[in-house]
Amino acid sequence: MTELYFKGKEFVYNHHLTVPHRPLEMHADKGIGDPRLDGNLILQGDNLHALKALLPIYAGKVDCIFIDPPYNTGNESWSYSDSVNAPMIREWLQDNPINTDDKLRHDKWCAMMWPRLRLLYDLLSESGSLWVTLDDNEFHRGKQILDEIFGDESHVATVVWQKADSPKNTAKHFSVDHDYLLVYAKDKESWRPNLIDRTEAMTARYTNSDNDPRGPWMTGDLDARNYYSKGEYSIQIPGGRLIPGPPKGRYWTVSEDKFWKLDADNRIYWGADGKSEPNVKKFLSEVRDGVVPQTLWRWQDAGSTRHSKTEIVRIMGGSEEDIFVTPKPTKLIDRILKVATDADSIVLDSFAGSGTTAHSVLKANQQDSGNRKFILVEMEGYANELTAERVRRVSQGYDFTGKTKTELLREKLTWSWLNKADRLKEQIEKIENLHGHEFDEIKKTVKNGELIVTGEKKVEKRVEGLGGEFTYCTLGAPIEMDKILTGETLPPFVDLATVLFHTATNLPGDPAKVDSDTFFMGEANGQILWLVYKPELDWLKTPDAALSLSFARKIGEEHPKARHLVFAPANHTNPKMLAKEGLKVEFAPLPYALYRVEKA
Repeated sequence: MTELYFKGKEFVYNHHLTVPHRPLEMHADKGIGDPRLDGNLILQGDNLHALKALLPIYAGKVDCIFIDPPYNTGNESWSYSDSVNAPMIREWLQDNPINTDDKLRHDKWCAMMWPRLRLLYDLLSESGSLWVTLDDNEFHRGKQILDEIFGDESHVATVVWQKADSPKNTAKHFSVDHDYLLVYAKDKESWRPNLIDRTEAMTARYTNSDNDPRGPWMTGDLDARNYYSKGEYSIQIPGGRLIPGPPKGRYWTVSEDKFWKLDADNRIYWGADGKSEPNVKKFLSEVRDGVVPQTLWRWQDAGSTRHSKTEIVRIMGGSEEDIFVTPKPTKLIDRILKVATDADSIVLDSFAGSGTTAHSVLKANQQDSGNRKFILVEMEGYANELTAERVRRVSQGYDFTGKTKTELLREKLTWSWLNKADRLKEQIEKIENLHGHEFDEIKKTVKNGELIVTGEKKVEKRVEGLGGEFTYCTLGAPIEMDKILTGETLPPFVDLATVLFHTATNLPGDPAKVDSDTFFMGEANGQILWLVYKPELDWLKTPDAALSLSFARKIGEEHPKARHLVFAPANHTNPKMLAKEGLKVEFAPLPYALYRVEKA
């Protein structure tokens, strides 16, 4: 596999390991429902730190990750902000925001994406998938980074999404109508996409011209290129003509015996006159309930960027000119969720923007009574006013004021029509006289060489909510052992316990099960983990802040079959003492100088 090199790679290669853990601080007034960390979450903060904060709780548990990172077009004004301990990268912080004049913008983009993708890999479950939208600016570099982190064998597909529903005639060279969706699976061999619903157009291909009692059917080929030892024989058409064999270089897909059994069962179609070459009948009632997803997603099925802006304006109000983000349409995320999730999946979006992913998750849950959960991360200041506000509105319902548009005339403006402009004007006047009373305005526009006349009418209505709750979080102060060592910061028990549990087991912890009264952290692989700790400096100086023989006896009696790992600032036992009493208890030191810090 070819390795991608970019400036700064050696400094960011393991940067995700140096990012400190931060506790998630819940803000009940900004969410819906009772605050909880095991439900829907919206996190405001740098997504590198947010992803690290999620690890102790969600490592290996996320089923579907969708991200829409900066495309690095040079016009987005994104900033490189990671505090990497390297002089060259520290200099980058002085050159923000990044624009087209920055000769290192591609290196900076790669350096920004690398540690985030490393953390996303750790959060993804073994049966999960990652979906990344990019365009030509960084698609090739993005794929090489993903190949290195996930392994090129984990690349499932590259989907082409037709984002534009009409050509851009002002384009200098080509009208760029598509973006890419890179799809990776943690374990490609076991991951399988769900089927996509069959469209009306697909279903319409099935007809029943011979009134077959098995219902509508369509024809399929009887020959293929793959060699088949029993696939070479002649066929006598009912009309009398003899087919000497399959087309050159191809083979019948069934044996001769099987062919005539299919014919006897009226599963071979010889054409309306009975004289055509045979095709097999495929019945709608016998095919799978859906179709395998394809790598070309047209805007009619997956939405367009124009529709996404209209959608966000409809929810949030204002006009398209007020939208300062480039949202993805819900139809695109709907399709991803259809392919990649089930009713209980956890879905993560760490470049959340306007909150489309949460909207689609709530919609999917309403449609199939599912219990999917979303985790959104947004670092910008609009995380509450736009991202979370959109989720509040679609969850609880909102008042919509907009316009309905009815197309009344569409004419291509050819030279001959321009010569008959008076006639065209008369036609428009007739439309205005005939339909003017039905609309608030008859609007005439010229777009892409066509004259379009539409009737517009103001609409005010209430859009019902989709239901669902979420908790709004920000990032707390980092949990740094050297500062615990000096007593400078003493994190709450649940925060330190959750981080230590994940560090010791590489598994997600459960804050709801952490018990500061008993010092219980969690259980993993037949081992129970404990943390003798209180965020009180005076208490940490006492003999109680240690693994004592009495504590070892207590947990040994309560859980005699389990092994125990006890984190504590000090140890008043030793292995020989514990073994003599048959206690399967092991000590793991916290910074032992902590309790020696003198009072100020």
